[in-house]
Amino acid sequence: MKYIFVTGGVVSSLGKGLTAGALGALLEQRGLKVRLQKFDPYLNVDPGTMSPFQHGEVYVLDDGAETDLDLGHYERFTSGKLSRLNNLTSGKVYETVLKKERRGDYLGATVQVIPHVTNEIKQRIYDGAGDDVDVLITELGGTIGDIEGLPFLEAMRQFALEVGRQDVLFLHCTLLPYLKAAGELKTKPSQQSVAKLREIGIQCDILVCRTEQPMTNEMRQKLSLFCNVPVKAVIEECDVETSIYELPLALKAEDLDDLVIEHLQLDAPDNDMKVWHDVVRRLKAPSHKVEIGVVGKYIELQDAYKSVYESITHAGIANDAAVRIVRLDAEEIEKDPKKHLGTLDGILIPGGFGDRGTEGKIAAAKYARENGIPYFGLCLGMQIAVIEYARNVTGLEDANSTEFNAQTPHPVIDIMADQKELTTKGGNMRLGACPCQLMTDSFSYHAYGKELIDERHRHRFEFNNDYREQLEKSGLRVAGINPERNLVEIVEIPDHPWFVGVQFHPEFKSKPNAAHPLFANFIAAALKYKK
Repeated sequence: MKYIFVTGGVVSSLGKGLTAGALGALLEQRGLKVRLQKFDPYLNVDPGTMSPFQHGEVYVLDDGAETDLDLGHYERFTSGKLSRLNNLTSGKVYETVLKKERRGDYLGATVQVIPHVTNEIKQRIYDGAGDDVDVLITELGGTIGDIEGLPFLEAMRQFALEVGRQDVLFLHCTLLPYLKAAGELKTKPSQQSVAKLREIGIQCDILVCRTEQPMTNEMRQKLSLFCNVPVKAVIEECDVETSIYELPLALKAEDLDDLVIEHLQLDAPDNDMKVWHDVVRRLKAPSHKVEIGVVGKYIELQDAYKSVYESITHAGIANDAAVRIVRLDAEEIEKDPKKHLGTLDGILIPGGFGDRGTEGKIAAAKYARENGIPYFGLCLGMQIAVIEYARNVTGLEDANSTEFNAQTPHPVIDIMADQKELTTKGGNMRLGACPCQLMTDSFSYHAYGKELIDERHRHRFEFNNDYREQLEKSGLRVAGINPERNLVEIVEIPDHPWFVGVQFHPEFKSKPNAAHPLFANFIAAALKYKK
């Protein structure tokens, strides 16, 4: 086993997760089995209860773990499936340590950060790889100098000492700010960041410099001298032109993978990166254009619907199309749907919680249904479609979800009876991968090409089966069922060009070189509508 630790300095949001994912892609292309994991220093046990405005989307894994959005980057850039062992927070560490202390596992010892907290972190590094993995890449969230990150850095220092420095590589991401008045990039913040890391006892082996301007050779030499890193290990990471999926090729051009292979003494022949060249070619020279509206309530925050946006991009790649995403505030649409939706080729409503903006989303679903615009509803977007159809087609006046109106006369969306007693926040949620049986006469079966699928869930409310017969009689098609609990997973409108609502989150299983079939079919339908 070889281990790579990715840290960041100067400022947050440098793109450490993307760098780690792109490095994973480079190593995987060279025939190595790679696994990635994220350490987050905040005290939440997991990001499941955190606001999208605070933390962006919550990314869900097959085993139901609610994790950091960077795990989405990891799964999109590499082929390895991740588990709850691949995301660790300070809150989870302290929760585990305190449970052990209460059980008496420490035999009366004084419980301290060193060794008890650091041992717990080190154990997760060992556990995070799994079987038959060649390289484990661990990213530490936050910035060097953050007080909450110190136990993780200390654990990494100890870990390198335990396994041997020849099997560990430290990669540090830093910022080279450009001062317009001076007309130059500045290296001092990077020098200070590396110095802070060395105070802890960690010497980085590779320095990845995020920059908006190309570095000069003199600058590389200066960073090499003051940061104690070989010149060839000072890597330029410029902003990419078109898409984040150019990053593996950009880092390949800087010989990042060769440096890693050499340092860790791995036997892994070079690769021409054909898969990634093909992805970038399709992104840069598409044959078609299409415009998709995403109707949500967190649209001002890019990371709130990160996986949705990326999945739309993947579907564009699969259809050789450039997709322009129009972000639409659900609260604005209710006033004048045609004004906001009239020029779109497709409408997508993503998941979410709470009643803010729901009437605007219902208006958007109605507009798509009545005007034959391809519609794709994800989780809440599926429930919105059911509510709209019940009200305006089935004739169930004031139909709603009990999430939005507990006294609605027609709760077409409700918490199932066997879940209502679970009142803990998140305790009554359906999380992780669940099977779904598809109807063979559906849009969804045509997309997947098979009858049994499994998809990841993150929701509390379900389609109310008490209304299923009534809704089906009025024309709604139930296209997918969870065979274990007879829960409705997919609804469609058969006499519509393409109208699909799914209870799950297909965006969590899409990749740039393997678009999710539902997203790919949605964009194909939008292209057809445009013509």
